[in-house]
Amino acid sequence: WSGARSKAAANALRDWLPMTLSFVKPWVSDKDIGAGDRWAQSIAGELETSNFGIICITPENLQSEWILFEAGALSKSMLDAKVVPLLFGLELSDLSGPLSQFQAQKADLDGLMEVVRAINKVADAAVSEDIVSRSVPALWPTLKNRTRKDFGHSTGREAHATAA
Repeated sequence: WSGARSKAAANALRDWLPMTLSFVKPWVSDKDIGAGDRWAQSIAGELETSNFGIICITPENLQSEWILFEAGALSKSMLDAKVVPLLFGLELSDLSGPLSQFQAQKADLDGLMEVVRAINKVADAAVSEDIVSRSVPALWPTLKNRTRKDFGHSTGREAHATAA
């Protein structure tokens, strides 16, 4: 994450993902690095043990050098892992440069379904597809409402219908 909206999105996902897949242990730097810890070492240690990374992309941080740095660090540190740029308020066509090398998803019901399926696919303790296909739609309103509150607008299909 980089910036207030991206941070809010990352923290919303940190709380929401374990509800969809109980084995997921999200890590977000602003919540999971303790006072006095060396942040660079904490991040490097987490990257070494992670097998999935989500980069929260908003219009404000699309060209952020920090986001590009984190994307590079994720892809380099996690050679066999997945990295997904998750787009909040953006279209897939908005990505360019280094971020476009990753298979991005929009932060809507369909996109989050794909992200949860991808996490489940690389997990040692994967759950059945039936559980994923039922839990994500059931829990989607929780994430949608939180991001609407944090961002001041809706995400997903409703935003497109309203803007038309």
